[in-house]
Amino acid sequence: MTHPPRGGTAPPAQAAPTLPAVPPQSGPPFAAAPPTGTPSAAPGDPSGAAPGAARRTAWAEGVDRLRTSATTEPGRLRIIGAFLALLVVAFGAVTAWQMTERSAAADDVLHSSQPLSAGAADIYRSLADANTAASSGFLAGGQETASSRERYERDIRTAAEKLITAASNSEPGSPSARTISKLNKLLPEYKGLIERARANNRQGFPLGGAYLRYANEKMQREMLPAAEDLYTRENQRLRSDYADATPYPWAAIGLGVLALGALAWTQHRNYRRTNRVLNHGLVAATAASTVVLLWLVVGHGVARAELDSSYDHGVRSLNVLHDARIASLNARGNENLTLVSRGAETKELADGTVVDLFDYDFRQEMDDLTGKLAAAQRLADDAAGREPVRTATANMKVWKSRHKEARAADDAGNYQGALDKVIGAKSDEPTRECFDGVDTSLKAAIAHEQEEFHQAASDGRDAMTGLPVGAAALAVLAAAAALLGVGRRLSEYR
Repeated sequence: MTHPPRGGTAPPAQAAPTLPAVPPQSGPPFAAAPPTGTPSAAPGDPSGAAPGAARRTAWAEGVDRLRTSATTEPGRLRIIGAFLALLVVAFGAVTAWQMTERSAAADDVLHSSQPLSAGAADIYRSLADANTAASSGFLAGGQETASSRERYERDIRTAAEKLITAASNSEPGSPSARTISKLNKLLPEYKGLIERARANNRQGFPLGGAYLRYANEKMQREMLPAAEDLYTRENQRLRSDYADATPYPWAAIGLGVLALGALAWTQHRNYRRTNRVLNHGLVAATAASTVVLLWLVVGHGVARAELDSSYDHGVRSLNVLHDARIASLNARGNENLTLVSRGAETKELADGTVVDLFDYDFRQEMDDLTGKLAAAQRLADDAAGREPVRTATANMKVWKSRHKEARAADDAGNYQGALDKVIGAKSDEPTRECFDGVDTSLKAAIAHEQEEFHQAASDGRDAMTGLPVGAAALAVLAAAAALLGVGRRLSEYR
């Protein structure tokens, strides 16, 4: 048995084990403890943000997602598809809006403003013709014919009916409404003066001539200027409707070109990335957009051309012919009043010469008639329009010649001879026949030009028929086709 050695010396101690070396760490070896009082993140909060910290808005997160998706091809395709759809829909909406406005203005030209303008001209003509018929009947005295009396009554009825129509189409309180109200007040006053003139004339009282001159003064200084003002306002309204109907729809055309450019770029981009020549959806969208753009340009171009034609060869001719007819009526009235007044009304010219007032006004109106007939001849664009104007011009020339004979007889003291030359029988070759020939020819010319206007304006309005609705429908189809085309491309990434 072995025994340990004995002695006071202790046995040698064993060495401590060596720990493995720790590789250096990139971060701090220990996390700093949060200061006292700082709240810790709520458990389960994936953001790790403290409850009191500001959070990002949904808009900011959406922008980040959009920016992120734009870096991928599917995201870019979605953006392109949305942009194409919005652009094509905007093109259709603007086209529908602009063409609806122009179509409505063209319809107003055809059915509202031009008929009202013609009605205002008829009011002026009816009043002037009634004044002429009254003076002609006065010259005949007790021998006034039934046809002359009926013509006067018919003109008064026509003026009253046209005033009612104009009143129903005018805005309450407008200048036109005030003018119509003024004419409605003056018309019975004028008619009362004419009846007094007739009553005194049939009894042989000279007071009848004074009443007639007073009625003529009311007509010339109050009623006809008011009717002319109404006519001018209705013509301005007509020109305003033309101005609304004829401008090019540049906004719609610009959007259409932009939409086609965007569709072409998208298809080119698709071809470069896939080597596929056609995308059925994008081709359909391009075709529909092209149809809308061509329909817009061609349809409005035809409408504009027809409306311009209706104005140049219809409205302008009608205005000149109405003015010519009114000038002839005023000239005839002044010719009659020259014999009625028998020199009671005079006018002093710039050179000191004193002339009969009504004969002076007659010459002024005949000069105006000459100029208007020449203008109407230039504006007439076909033989059917030129022929009645040519006939009216020939009658006017004869009228001037016969009027000189009547004035020569009156100046020589042959009042009855002058009266026969103005209102006598056919054998006397009176100026009445010439005036009737001028008035009848101008009436035929006005009817022809009115038909020309109606045909051209109707064609212009019809050229825009269906365009607003059709453009909107095709734009919706084009947008849907563009989305389908882009969606087909997107399906390749799923």
